[in-house]
Amino acid sequence: MKKARTFVHVIVIVGIMVTLDDFLPTVTLDAHAESFNVKPGAWEMTVTTVASGLKVSSELSAKMTPAQRAQMEQMIKSREGKPHTMTSQSCITKDDLSQDRIIKEMEDEDEDTAVRCKVKVLSKSSTKLMLDQLCPGPPTSTTHFTIEAKTTESIAAVGERSEGGSGKTHIDIKGKWLRASCEGLDE
Repeated sequence: MKKARTFVHVIVIVGIMVTLDDFLPTVTLDAHAESFNVKPGAWEMTVTTVASGLKVSSELSAKMTPAQRAQMEQMIKSREGKPHTMTSQSCITKDDLSQDRIIKEMEDEDEDTAVRCKVKVLSKSSTKLMLDQLCPGPPTSTTHFTIEAKTTESIAAVGERSEGGSGKTHIDIKGKWLRASCEGLDE
């Protein structure tokens, strides 16, 4: 798997893990690649998600056995409105900090399909990236995301993801730099 997934990995996995699908419009990038002003190395990411109103899409439901569908519906119901927190460590390289690379990874979120999400950059600087990610689905989804380098050793991200007619997910990410060495971490 690509190293670039490490930084965006948490953001992308949350979308897949909690909501089941993807996004759609235009990429508008600056002429030069902007990078986040944070240290490369080992990072700890804590992701908290809260989902509400999610349903199993008819497309996904059609591919499941009745037992699988019941299990999925029960899992969704059990998580309704409750925070779900996950913490992981990953190695972030200098290349991973390129905002253009992060945007590209968000466009290629679902590697299993030919459908590609589109990212519209709302603003971009060395300390903050605001964007909308739109995926045609099925089902369609839209995410508004802000990623901010609070210091060279901490990041915060917040996102709101809406699934076409199937609820919303709030995503809150806190990242802290641990050390320069990535020894012992999967890359």
